[in-house]
Amino acid sequence: MEYIIEKIGMSRTIAVPSVPVTLLRVLEAKVCEVNAEKRALVSYVSGKKMNKAIAGQQKKYNLSAAFNRFVTLDVANAEAGDLDTAPLGEAKTLKVSLSTKGRGFTGVMKRHNFSGGPGAHGHRFHRTTGSIGNCEWPGRVQKGKKMPGHYGNTQVTVKNEIVSFDAQNGILAVKGSVPGANGSLGKARIVK
Repeated sequence: MEYIIEKIGMSRTIAVPSVPVTLLRVLEAKVCEVNAEKRALVSYVSGKKMNKAIAGQQKKYNLSAAFNRFVTLDVANAEAGDLDTAPLGEAKTLKVSLSTKGRGFTGVMKRHNFSGGPGAHGHRFHRTTGSIGNCEWPGRVQKGKKMPGHYGNTQVTVKNEIVSFDAQNGILAVKGSVPGANGSLGKARIVK
């Protein structure tokens, strides 16, 4: 079973020793239609985006104007209606997929943990990449060379144990950290 989640932030349990947890909110979602393999078209609320295609889907499935995003998920539901969150109560482990924080164009010291050169006077090699090529053979820069470039904003999936699930408020507490900024949306999939 898969769910659309929003990262709230990190906290810890009160028990001794305390356990670091990440709080995730399971978004309210409507199942529009379900096929034989339990794959479903699911609608959820995210921002104010609206166009004719979204309006047509809302009219087709009798959704309110707030439900403006559509995604295909594996669900526990047999027919259309509210997304069933009951399986989260018995689940032990989740795989959570979110986008990491984007850090823009960065150098090799931040992006690849290069050590850099001496920071004192008399050096021109402070935070630069250094030598990147070989001599006469192969006479080019190898593919996959660690160089400056865009860092972050990639989708990462992590496996976490479920500490608790508040069904009334839709709040999941998972052990450990989860990538992404607070408030970012992603998917959670029950592993076992």
